[in-house]
Amino acid sequence: MKKTILSASLLASLIALIASANLSAAAGAPCGNYLSEDGLTKGECKEAYVDASDKASLQRGAQVYMNYCLGCHSLKYARYKKVSEDLEIPLSMFQDNLIFGDQKIGDLILAGMDPKEAKEWFGNAPPDLTLEAGLRGPDWIYSYLTSFYIDESRPLGVNNKVYENVGMPHVLIDMQGTPRSVCRQMPLIASNGGIKQDPLTGEQLTQEKCGFLEVDNGTGEMTPEEFDQAMLDLTNFLAYMTDPLKIERETIGTYVLLYLFIFTMLSYLLYREFKKDLH
Repeated sequence: MKKTILSASLLASLIALIASANLSAAAGAPCGNYLSEDGLTKGECKEAYVDASDKASLQRGAQVYMNYCLGCHSLKYARYKKVSEDLEIPLSMFQDNLIFGDQKIGDLILAGMDPKEAKEWFGNAPPDLTLEAGLRGPDWIYSYLTSFYIDESRPLGVNNKVYENVGMPHVLIDMQGTPRSVCRQMPLIASNGGIKQDPLTGEQLTQEKCGFLEVDNGTGEMTPEEFDQAMLDLTNFLAYMTDPLKIERETIGTYVLLYLFIFTMLSYLLYREFKKDLH
C-alpha cells in the first residue's frame, strides 16, 4: 500500500508538470510560400518571441490592434476592462484613447463592421481573433503580418506569402510601406553544404530565385525594423488574448509542483519508516 501511495504521488507530480506547460500555444501552422531571407527554406514561419510579462510590448500591441484591426476583427471573448487592467493601462486613458464609438469600458470587444456587410465585401466575415494565437501559433501570425505584397491580379491589389489569395486588404501598408515580391541572385549550394564555384574561374555560381519580400524605400511611416517590432508587439498582444492568465497559471503551477515535490519526499520518508517496522 505504501508503494501505491508513493507511486500515486509521483504520478501526480508528473501530471502537474505536464499541465504546467504552456498548452495554449499551438505548434504552429505551416507558412505557405514564405521564403527565408537566405532563400534556403520555404514554408517555415519566422520565430516570434512573445513575452506575456512585457507590459510595454502588450500596450503597444493593443494600440495597433484597436486602431487598425478592430474595425473588422472582434475579440468577442474579452472585455475592454479586463484588458485594461491586465495591461496596466488606466481605465480612463483606455476609454479615451482605445475605445471608439459608443462602446463602454465594461463591454465585450466587438468589431465595428457589420458581419453581413463584411461577407458581401470580402466573401466571408472576418474571423474573431481572440483564440487565433492558440489555433495557428504566434510564429504563424507574425509571419503572416509581415508577408503581404503588391499583387495587381488580386481584387484588393495585395497577396500574402503565408496565406496565398487571402481575401484581406493590407491595412498596415501605410505603416510598412509598399511591399513587393522580388527575385534575387542566390548562391548555388553544393551537396556538402558549401557554395558551388566555377571550376575554372573560382567564381561563385548563382541562380535567380523569386519570392523574396522587399519594401520600397521611403514609402512607409516606419523603418523595416520599426515595423517588424510593431508586428511582434501585435503578435504578443494576440498571444496574450489567447491565454490572458498565463503568468498567473504558471506561477500557481510552480507552487503546485513545489508542494507535490515536498509531499512526495515526505511520503517517501514515511514509507521508509513503515518499512522498518515490517522488518
